[in-house]
Amino acid sequence: MRVPAADLRSQHDSLRDELFAAWARLLDSSAFINGPEVEAFEREFATYCGVKHCIGLANGTEALALALRAVEVGAGDSVVVPAFTFAATIEAVCHVGARPLLADIDNTSFALDPVALRDVIRAEGGRVAAILPVHLYGQIVEMDEINAIASAAGAKVIEDAAQAHGALYHGRKAGSLATAACFSFYPTKNLGGLGDGGACTTDSDAVAGRLRMLRDHGQSAKYVHQIVGYNSRLDAFQAAALRVKLPHLDAWNARRRQIAARYMVQLAGVPGVSLPLTLPHRQHVYHLFVIRVPERDSLRQHLDAQGIATSIHYPVPLHEQSAFRAMATGRYPNAEAAAREVVALPMFSELSDEAVDTVCAAIRAWAKA
Repeated sequence: MRVPAADLRSQHDSLRDELFAAWARLLDSSAFINGPEVEAFEREFATYCGVKHCIGLANGTEALALALRAVEVGAGDSVVVPAFTFAATIEAVCHVGARPLLADIDNTSFALDPVALRDVIRAEGGRVAAILPVHLYGQIVEMDEINAIASAAGAKVIEDAAQAHGALYHGRKAGSLATAACFSFYPTKNLGGLGDGGACTTDSDAVAGRLRMLRDHGQSAKYVHQIVGYNSRLDAFQAAALRVKLPHLDAWNARRRQIAARYMVQLAGVPGVSLPLTLPHRQHVYHLFVIRVPERDSLRQHLDAQGIATSIHYPVPLHEQSAFRAMATGRYPNAEAAAREVVALPMFSELSDEAVDTVCAAIRAWAKA
């Protein structure tokens, strides 16, 4: 039985009629830039996240960069990011002219380590403008502690929630836990479009107003350019698709948790395999189901031979990437260990129990070999 890492077709087949109806509505309106579909999605996603504002943007990377601009972080400022995440997080800091400060991750959760964060801020003499914690793989960072550290340093906090649509922390959703939060709607996300898309959420009227200008050439009104802006609007085509998908998100996330629980039961105690942990006061949404395996290459080769796809997120930590190597100022042993050992098993809400059982049986067979 072949098992893919992800399967977008199966989700879209079930929504085909709804998607076509949404696009027909959009065609009839001819409102392709901003307009009713974008405005409606922004209202609906803001309500879902439990915040006052959602600002649709072109993609998740620009959401991070514009959020930094919106809180007036730029040249001469320092911003802390985890050493183990996708490059977009650190790219956004570079794009606004700020200086990235890398901090190591917690060795069990893969999240920004508060102890490492304090050390980085202390080394900077407390002069840090912002912190970008990443809710990696679908589990929210220890935000109470991060926010407390940031408050003491006078720093803004912007959630990178690109992998955490619908995740909970003390009953509050990702996107509602900091000054602003940034989402990606890349097609493979828990809430994914049919192309690129992104958004920022915030409770701040001032931040929301600045983001709306920044995304649309700095305009406060048509042809009134109050600030230097960008062209970073969420496409109405994507907004229409996201409106179709949003009502299904909680059910899809619940199914991901069922799949994760099935993996956990069947892989418990397998030699050489460390399973993910769900930390207290959190509800994981398992954007990825990531295990740690010191003999990762051997396992991947075995699974590939059985027709089972896996992926690595991420094989090279930021401080070892050519683009960012010069920005490293310390040591990041936990990030390096994670990069050597993590592997993502198939995970998508349409994955069958039979497929999960096939993956688990193959892993158990590998461990016994």
